[in-house]
Amino acid sequence: MNTYLLNILLVEDDDSLGSDLSVFLKSHRMDVVHCTDGDQAFEAFCNGQFNFCIFDLMLPGIDGFTLTERVRRRDFRIPIIIISKRNHKDDKQKAFDLEVDDYLVKPFEKDELLWRIKAVCRRLIQNEAIEEQAAPLKIGTFTFHITHQTLENQSDIQRLTRRECEVLRMLCSQKNQLVRREEILMQLWGDVDYFHGRSLDVFISKLRKYLKNDPAISIENIPTVGYILQESPLS
Repeated sequence: MNTYLLNILLVEDDDSLGSDLSVFLKSHRMDVVHCTDGDQAFEAFCNGQFNFCIFDLMLPGIDGFTLTERVRRRDFRIPIIIISKRNHKDDKQKAFDLEVDDYLVKPFEKDELLWRIKAVCRRLIQNEAIEEQAAPLKIGTFTFHITHQTLENQSDIQRLTRRECEVLRMLCSQKNQLVRREEILMQLWGDVDYFHGRSLDVFISKLRKYLKNDPAISIENIPTVGYILQESPLS
């Protein structure tokens, strides 16, 4: 994914700000469709060919959280940045639990939005390159297909979200060894702040649930330090 090839869905109910951001991003060779309400935006997403989203939270029609949920159900890989005046911890945590890629509080400089878009793209390019080269991995009785983002166990197939897949891939790369929280957060989110850390804990809990049918597999938590994907032979 190259920033010169981005087709962005921008959802901002402040028409002046939305138009200003559209002109700015287009000046950097990005295609932008600007919508001013959540319902209009979801219809545009369903009928368009977007590969990046920027959503406000407080919108007419469906709000930004609901819009994010609906978009994620249709495309679990597309990057999403939230731009909002809402600076409460609960709002940020909810957004990151929905697997948004970044959260930018208004007011902000347009250049900062551009830098964050480019940072998200760089991380995605790196992770996609790794996924394309990755062969299926065995985790106990499970087969982890990184390119398909699935976890298979006998007849059961669990589809993973992009972020779940990335976290599990990092744990598998150092199976039975400690993977530090900071290493995961920096590679997947680009920083080690509180909200990303909480989101990482949520994804670890989901992965434990997916792997629970094999008693030989566990994800051990080393508090404040990191995680170990343990694969123990059964006696």
